[in-house]
Order: sequence, then C-alpha cells, then structure tokens
Amino acid sequence: MNRSGAIPARFASAMRGWLAVSGLMVLVSACGFQLRGTVTLPFEAIVIESRAVIANELARAVELGSSTQVRRDAPTPDDVRAAPAVFELLSEGQDKAILSLNTSGRPREYQLRYRVGFRVHDGRGGEYIAPITLILRRDLPFNDQLLASQSEEALLYRDMRADLVQQILRRMQASRLRPRED
Repeated sequence: MNRSGAIPARFASAMRGWLAVSGLMVLVSACGFQLRGTVTLPFEAIVIESRAVIANELARAVELGSSTQVRRDAPTPDDVRAAPAVFELLSEGQDKAILSLNTSGRPREYQLRYRVGFRVHDGRGGEYIAPITLILRRDLPFNDQLLASQSEEALLYRDMRADLVQQILRRMQASRLRPRED
C-alpha cells in the first residue's frame, strides 16, 4: 500500500492473476479431474518378448508408470512359465484406405487404421486378457504436398500407437487372472 492507502496497480494485477488461477484450480478439481498417476497392475512382473515398436513403448510405459518389473531379455520357456504375466503380441498392422475422391477422381481423404492383437497370460494357462484385437481409425485429408502429407500420416500413426499403449495399460490394470478352463 502507498501513503494514500491504495494498492499499487502491479500488485493488484498480480493478485487478480493468482485469484483467477486459484479459481480455475477449484473448478477443475470440482469436476473430478486429476492427473494420471501410477498404474497399479495385478502382477509384480511381466515378460514382454516382442521387439516391435508398440511393445517397446508398452514396456517403457509400464516401467515408468507402475511398480511392475518388465523383463525384456529372451526368456526360456521355463522363464515364461514362471513369470507372473506374459504380454504376447499376436499381430500388428497399419493400413490406409481412400474415403472420398474429388471431381477429378483423385483421393481427397484417407482413413488410417492401426490394429494390434495381443493377449496377456500367466504362462501356465491362466489368462489376464484373452486374445483381442484393438483397432484405431483416423481420417486424414489429402494434401497435394507429398512431404507434408507423409509427415502428417507418420504423426497420426505415432499418436495412434501411443493411444493404443494407454488402452492396453488400462485393460491390464482392470484385468484379473482367470484360470484355464478345461
């Protein structure tokens, strides 16, 4: 405060800024928003044998986001049977289909598809996640500039892969071991 009892303008604007940020934090917390924390998986270790890009990203996400230990070295069949959990990548693929054509018959829009088939089991016949295939689709408008179009396509595939890793993690977190049905 100055001698006249008024608050200087720079402090008043800083105070308004803090009040706005505080108000926003209260609103965000009231709606149930919370930052992603660690993932609690129902097993203490998992074997991820595949060297595919999505398997590497999944291993990194498990290592960074949970207390579960990831085993990446080439395990023997006995190691797999002794493992609490095994991630098995069954299939992975990406493709591109034409969605629409312009008046001259050239592609105007594509649909990108990224699919991953996997299962998570205990190596002894029990299943955490039965074999499943997840498919993501994204629309990509065609661009006459080839380099820009290719880089946008690569970026979309990378984002889809990251999204699938998060979906797999959420499925693993919600899974429970089901014994083999004889």
